[in-house]
Amino acid sequence: MWLQQRLKGLPGLLSSSWARRLLLLLALLLVAYWYLGAARARRGAGRGAEPRGAAALCLQAATGAWRAQAERGDALPLPEETAAGGGGGPGPGLALAGNGFLLLDVAAGRLWVSAAGAGGGPALATEYPALVRLRALGGRGEARAALAALRDGAVRRVRCVQTGPGTGAGDCVTVREEVVAHRSRPHLYLQRIRIANPTERVAAFEASAPASAPSLGGRFATSLEKVEERQFLLSSGRLLLAGSPKVVLMVVAAKKLVSRVQVAPKSHFDETVLSVVYTSEPIEVSRLEETFSKLRESARKEMLEVMQMGVEDLFQEHQQTWSDLFISGVEMRKITDLHTPSSETVNMTLYYVLSSMPAPLLDPLITGEDREKMEASLNYADHCFSGHATMHAENLWPAKLSSVTQILQLSDLWKLTLQKRGCKGLVAAGVHGLMQGMVLSFGGLQFTENHLQFQADPDVLHNSYSLRGIHYNKDLINLAVLLDAEGKPFLHVSVKFQDKPVRLYACEAGCMNEPVELTSEARGHTFPVMVTQPITPLLYISTDLIHLQDLRHTLHLKAILAHEEHMAKQYPGLPFLFWFSVASLITLFHLFLFKLIYNEYCGPGAKPLFRSKV
Repeated sequence: MWLQQRLKGLPGLLSSSWARRLLLLLALLLVAYWYLGAARARRGAGRGAEPRGAAALCLQAATGAWRAQAERGDALPLPEETAAGGGGGPGPGLALAGNGFLLLDVAAGRLWVSAAGAGGGPALATEYPALVRLRALGGRGEARAALAALRDGAVRRVRCVQTGPGTGAGDCVTVREEVVAHRSRPHLYLQRIRIANPTERVAAFEASAPASAPSLGGRFATSLEKVEERQFLLSSGRLLLAGSPKVVLMVVAAKKLVSRVQVAPKSHFDETVLSVVYTSEPIEVSRLEETFSKLRESARKEMLEVMQMGVEDLFQEHQQTWSDLFISGVEMRKITDLHTPSSETVNMTLYYVLSSMPAPLLDPLITGEDREKMEASLNYADHCFSGHATMHAENLWPAKLSSVTQILQLSDLWKLTLQKRGCKGLVAAGVHGLMQGMVLSFGGLQFTENHLQFQADPDVLHNSYSLRGIHYNKDLINLAVLLDAEGKPFLHVSVKFQDKPVRLYACEAGCMNEPVELTSEARGHTFPVMVTQPITPLLYISTDLIHLQDLRHTLHLKAILAHEEHMAKQYPGLPFLFWFSVASLITLFHLFLFKLIYNEYCGPGAKPLFRSKV
């Protein structure tokens, strides 16, 4: 009976204007929710859906190991536009391979070089088409992917070409490419091509070799060189300098490749294209012939040398050098704000800057005196890095770089920053020193005359990260800022001795406790984060125990607080009485509102909920 009476009163309810407006608003909200929910479901299905088509299935199988490499921070997938050779695209990175003298924009197939004797990096763009391009003949569809292998210093690309009418991965031909600018041989770059044809049909590709590309036009003169039953192409050209009558000459020796590649059914094709590049210093036009003659002779000599070596040996030599560089580095573990760079951003910045820096320590012509000076700066970079940490400097750790010019500008900015912060010796040491300076600057580490100090801002220790491979004399120190179960930060230090063990000691801020001797134990050593007033470094590391013991008497501190006490003083919040008053007012208001509603509909003389028209 109660429900029947309420239903009879429904027409009266709908007769009021406010009720009709309310129902209309609810209907519009339901339609909007349904539409947005359907669109979100379509986007989610698109992201999580399995690839369709034979080429996409083949690509998924060919790049299966890439995800694990990316999760470890060893590699970074590049945007699809890069894989297709269409430029940087909207993704986070560019497909670059470099060694400080050469820089290869793999997507655009463009080569950047440095003039001989110039220390500014590969800042001269050339019009020499640096890489072999393969065009599939008779393909029905393609899928592509690209990856920057950070620890190997290489760009890897995969193409899957569908050649048959089937829908399985077995109807596709896989083309793998790997491009490196050799780290210890600055004039050499390599492009390895591997084609796998598991189908029952012949796979054909048209190859455009660099020296035979139509875009060379009259800018480069190419000749075929034959020496000791070996032949290669020798291209000579000139680079114009803006605002200067001088020119830079360039000579490239490149292995000759056939113009058409055919891969038989159930077989493979493997080829590695070697290229050697030599440039001159800026010269007058009157010295063209003499300089060209010297450059051609140098290119011939090195080309014959590398052609006699095994290709795998060259790749292994390059990868070992890059691995030695990445003994040092930065690892982001937990990020709790929007201003801290991600692991992807940090790794790509390190990779790009290192790719544009030369390695004088690897130069066989370096004098013993210069080598000793550079190694001394690398092992103990006195007064580097001074100033606040660069972790939150967005111009030094940019989230996106879209051109080679931006990367070269970033490299120059890093060198300038380190030079102004007491790291001139590290910058002079080239790529090895720059890696060390970037790691020191990220966390705010500084070498002084007697110790290494960690002077991070205690207010930003809510992020978890680790700095590895910090050179202290000939040993390597790993320092991490970690968070415990309650979110409180603490410091973790471990040492990897490279030579005979040396006694290293460490103490936390203020050095009020006895310094701890650091060992090579795998579990390392932990230190609490203590904050002094006035602010002093959070950690000290030294080989001199007496220096650390004396340090506590020279700091002249007012107080030493635990990190949580310091943060509570920094952000005390509103007093308890304020929050108690707000909560009491909210509770009283809701009780009064409930009493009004109860008296209106349930108390004596309550009005009916619905009114019916009679």
